This record gives sequence, C-alpha cells and structure tokens, in this order.
Amino acid sequence: MKRLLIFTLLLAVAAPASALDRWPWAKNKKKKKTQTEQTQILTPDSLRTVCPEPVEEAGPEPVEPPVNDITLGLTAEQADSLLAEWRERQRQDAYSEFFKHYILEDSTAVVDQTPDSIYTQRLRNLASPIQLPFNSIVRGYINRYVDPRSGTISRILGMSQYYFPIIESELLREGLPVELRALPIIESALSPTAVSPVGAVGLWQFMPTTGKSYGLEINSLVDERRDPLRSTEAACRYLKDLYAIYNDWTLAIAAYNCGPGNVNKAMARSGGKTFWEIYNYLPRETRGYVPAFIGATYAYAYHRLHHIEPTEAPIPLSVDTLHINRLMHLNQISSTIDLPLETLRQLNPQYKLDIIPATTKTYTLVLPQRCVAQYIAHEPEIMAKDSMYLKEYINPANIDKKKLEQRTTIYVVKKGDTLGAIARRYRVTTAQLMRWNKLKSAHKLRIGQRLRIEGR
Repeated sequence: MKRLLIFTLLLAVAAPASALDRWPWAKNKKKKKTQTEQTQILTPDSLRTVCPEPVEEAGPEPVEPPVNDITLGLTAEQADSLLAEWRERQRQDAYSEFFKHYILEDSTAVVDQTPDSIYTQRLRNLASPIQLPFNSIVRGYINRYVDPRSGTISRILGMSQYYFPIIESELLREGLPVELRALPIIESALSPTAVSPVGAVGLWQFMPTTGKSYGLEINSLVDERRDPLRSTEAACRYLKDLYAIYNDWTLAIAAYNCGPGNVNKAMARSGGKTFWEIYNYLPRETRGYVPAFIGATYAYAYHRLHHIEPTEAPIPLSVDTLHINRLMHLNQISSTIDLPLETLRQLNPQYKLDIIPATTKTYTLVLPQRCVAQYIAHEPEIMAKDSMYLKEYINPANIDKKKLEQRTTIYVVKKGDTLGAIARRYRVTTAQLMRWNKLKSAHKLRIGQRLRIEGR
C-alpha cells in the first residue's frame, strides 16, 4: 500500500511537464517555425529599408584631353621653331658640359716654358684606347693647332658643334674610340667640300676607289664623299677593317692616311711593330699624321687653357631630314620659302650641281628645323617649279659650264696673307694658285686681290 502511494505521487509531480520536454524534436521543430515566421515578417517591408532600390546615377562628366605645348594654338611653323631652339640649346649645352665635366683642366699657364710633364699628364688624363704619347714631334703639332694667330682651331671648334654629334654618334654605334673624331680635323679641317691635290674629297678625304668600295655614290651630280653622314658611315667601316689588320690604333690611323700597303712595307723594312718603331720608314706625310692627330686631340680638349674660343657655327645646328622622290633643284626651294641657297648647299654638300637626281630612287634633303613645316606647306608650289630650274640642265654643255662654276672659289687677299698659307688652307699647291691666277711671283700679293681656286 505504501508503495502504491509513492508511485501515485511521482506521477503527480511528472504530469506538469509539457510534451516538448518529453520529445525534444518537437521543440526544435517549433524553433525552426519561429525563425521562418521572423524571416517572412522581414521580407516585404524591412528589406526595403535594408536594401534600398538603386538610384540611377548620372553618367560621368566628359574629361577634356590633357593640354600639351603642341596644342596651345601653335602653328606647325611655330612648333618647329620651338623645337629648333630646344635642339640648338641642347647641342650647345652638350658642347660646354663636355669641357666642364670631362676635361680635367689644370691652372698651369701654357707658355713656351711649360714643362713637358704637364703636356704628358694632360694627354694621359684623356684616357683613350688610342695611345697618345708626348714627344718633341707631338709638341710641334700641338703648338701649331693652339697658335692663336692662325685662328684655325677657333673655326674648327665652331664647325665641330654641327659635325661632331654626327661623327660621334656613328663612332659609338660602331664601337670605335670616340677620339677618332679628330681625324676629319687633320684630313679636311672639318670642310665637307675639301679637295686634296690628289683628288681626295670630303670630311674624311676619300679617294674615289676607296669611297666606292665602301658604298659611296660618286658621279657627275652626286658625291657622297661630301655627305657628312654617309662618308662617316663609310669611314667607320674602313677604320674597323684597318684595326682588324693591325690590332693597333696608331698603325690603323697611319694606314688610313697612306694605305695599308705602305705601312706593311715600313714594318717589313724596319722590323718594327709600332708606329714609332716604323716612323722613319713611312712616307713623309704619314710621319706627321699620327702626331698631328694627337695635337688635334689635345687642342680640341684643352683649347680653353690656351684662351681659344670657338667662332659661331656658320651652319644651323638644329636640322631635320626629308626624303625626296622627284628630280629637284635646290633653287626651287630657296625661291619659294625663306631659306638662302647657300644654307641649302651647306646642309646638302653632296649635290654638286644643286640637283637632287631622285629619278630612280629617293635621296635625302637636310633642312633647318625651322623651315620643315614651311617646306611641307609649300611643297606643291616647290615641285611645280621643276621645269623652270631644270631646263638649263637638259643641255650637256650647260652642265659642264655649271660644274666649272661650282668648283671655283674666289678668295680675297687679307692683311698678313701669304700664298703658301692660302694654299694650305684650301689644300692646294702654291704652283696651282700661281697657274690659275697667272702670277709671276709668289711673294707679290696685295690686299683685296681676288684669287681663283679651282676644284673647290
């Protein structure tokens, strides 16, 4: 009885427990149902607040293209003029910076009593793969180049501002010593129309056979030995070939002057293997060639120590190149745009009769940068003048007459001139000057006298 009472009490205590306590899975089902209802309640209105409808945005404002110097309302001619000024300043700055930062100038005055050790040290400071020794022969050539009375180095320095960037660019491209730029100084004094008594022509003084063998065009109308770029390209190839033979730059330079045959004979007769060992067995002119090269290299590098300043370059420093595919006379250009014929001749010395013979191939035309846009704007007018300026060249007799006129230079004698000095300047002989001008004495010149120099 007692046990039955206890069992009844336990049932009474357990009765209030809910069905959820007895079956937990029912509790979980209710919980999931509650979450679903909460989600359904949030869906219609609350989502509008949480995720607002996208508002259509205005498109981006148009961005104006960046403005640069070329679009500031400048004409093509004005843009070319600005470019010309920049290029000219760039060349002049490069010229002055070279001597300011790369040439170590000492403060010792250069006079006759200057010790040889100073010259030796200055040449050594140039640090070149080409040997630049100093001796009494070299000193003689240094004195000749830095002599302020001659004025030669001043004119060369002025011309170098135009020609040396062309020459240095090709030397560096071919992997050659940049000091070889001094060769055209001793060959032609940086004159692209220089002609030697034996017929060598141009900055690098190529003979016709050598020039043609290195790809230069030489005929009645065109002589690329006078073209600064084309002749420099040929000279670089020639110098590389000579160095491949001797593996010595002084011997290669000597061979450039007298030919490898004469250098080989001098080496065979002397048994020597360097320039100074074969010096006495070389042709007379070649003996002075390497010393002159060293002297010109010194004078170019250290002209400021000798109070020598360059003259103003007589040729535009900023230029551009066009390709011409029609027969043209330079007068067609000079008579149409503001460009003197003499400037065109300076920039295009390879055209012997002022004619660009572009009939079967294209040729180059070098113009001052300032004139390029002007030329392009007037090109139809320039081309239309071909019959006017080329008519006289149809007759072969006119061509021969024009060739003679083009090859003759008139020199006006100045105070202090001698016939020998004039002959050296134009690389001709005194006898030739006397014959061309019917002179009976080489010592009777008068100031203002006009001398004809043929073959120029």
